[in-house]
Amino acid sequence: MKISVIIVNFNTQKLLQDCLNSLFEKNKNLEMEVIVVDNASTDGSVEMVKEAFPSAVLLVNQKNLGFAGGNNIGLKKARGEYVLLLNSDTKFIENSLTQMIEFMDKNNKVGIASCQLVSENGDIQPSGGFFPTLSRVFTWMFFLDDLPLVGKLVKPFHPHAPRFYTRNPWYQEEHFQDWVTGAFFLIRKDVIADIGFLDEKFFMYVEEMEYCYRAQKAGWQVVYIPITKIIHFGGKSSTSKNALVGEYRGLKYFYAKHEPFWKMFFLRFFLKAGAIFRILLFGIMKRNKEAKEAYVEALRIV
Repeated sequence: MKISVIIVNFNTQKLLQDCLNSLFEKNKNLEMEVIVVDNASTDGSVEMVKEAFPSAVLLVNQKNLGFAGGNNIGLKKARGEYVLLLNSDTKFIENSLTQMIEFMDKNNKVGIASCQLVSENGDIQPSGGFFPTLSRVFTWMFFLDDLPLVGKLVKPFHPHAPRFYTRNPWYQEEHFQDWVTGAFFLIRKDVIADIGFLDEKFFMYVEEMEYCYRAQKAGWQVVYIPITKIIHFGGKSSTSKNALVGEYRGLKYFYAKHEPFWKMFFLRFFLKAGAIFRILLFGIMKRNKEAKEAYVEALRIV
């Protein structure tokens, strides 16, 4: 088996159906298995997969195990030489799996890779970034990484897409980076043998970054490869509030797990100060109400 594709689903029936249709249609000649892990959906997703995609391996959880927990269920069943963690809110527009596997076959030091993600209108999306050092968290919280000069001096935790900097080729060229997004997360099976599964203490968000961190410590390379692209609708399976709160919680756990204890004080200070700054800023601007509410909630858990 060349590749196992794992899709964790929670109440995204229509997106999942479209994703699976495109996956099978655009990758017909590839030896692959497709594993759908359902996190206790109530929208008919399970019945849809059984009826429309009988060749897919369907694993049904009795409760929502989150991104890490759900994917780990699939990883334990996967038989492929490569494993792709794929979001249900994605759509294939070409034979991306074949192209990515050909690259991985030729570059045996690359352990994790992602392709280019685009919106429905073709805009290139940000994908991954650099590990959240204290300086990067600080510049991220206060929008300083929006400034081109600062962005060059302090590599950003979340790099921007090219439309922000018209001359920035970042997501148009192949390059190494610290971590790539879990929407399209291609893993060499040897990496899993080396470092194990995703850490399930991350329910959702930051788990893919932490996995890349462990992979790089074990000597594997992480690469962004825009030789092919898929559509990523984004934000369809989670609210912005859940995303922000999840990222705050994830960063705190990442620091507790991997950093000296004294750094936690500065991390919490930067996250809290940044949240207050953004709440005040959005209040003055009298817009971004949803974002403001998200930071109010995030402030409670710092």
